Amino acid sequence: MRAPRPHARTLARREAVLRAAMRVFGQRGYNKGALVEVAEQAGMTHAGVLHHFGSKEGLLIAMLQYRDGEEAAGIPGRAQTEGPAFLDHLLDTVAENTARPGVVQTYAVLAAESVTEGHPAQDYFRDRFARLRDKIAGVLAEVSGLDASDPDVRDDASALIALMDGLQVQWLLDPSAVDMPRVVEKMLDELVDRLRTGRAAPSFPRPAE
Repeated sequence: MRAPRPHARTLARREAVLRAAMRVFGQRGYNKGALVEVAEQAGMTHAGVLHHFGSKEGLLIAMLQYRDGEEAAGIPGRAQTEGPAFLDHLLDTVAENTARPGVVQTYAVLAAESVTEGHPAQDYFRDRFARLRDKIAGVLAEVSGLDASDPDVRDDASALIALMDGLQVQWLLDPSAVDMPRVVEKMLDELVDRLRTGRAAPSFPRPAE
């Protein structure tokens, strides 16, 4: 038998906790972000947060799933975009992120923290990057007529992710100096055009030894 779905009031409380966690973990990181502060910002008790999420680690993973539009703690996920339309979705997401610096900050802080030994979100980010690389490679292959396993396609998928994540850090530090949507759109157009035409990536002469 299926477990009963949480009531709307319960889901609203959980969503309030997830939003509070995004603020606290984004400002202080996971290790320094306290559940007590998350609970206070969500208008709940510490025990109430644990009741809904079980542990600090459980809250962190649910918060990351919520941020990525996946189903989290009973809160329905957003519809996922598939096929070539996913490239437009990426550009739309970059544009949306310019209006939600707190979300961008949370992601940037936790992604960087996740490379440290024993971080509870390390597996989540590793799996997320693997899935995203596969999805972008599949879309790039579809629009270019190449195979998703082609090294150039795989490299470009990794490069696009690196570009988007790196731009977010630059933008957080100096928003007026970085136009994220324009840069990502420009580089994405160049990647797709190069794959479609079979044009080699530019090479630069190595300095003489």
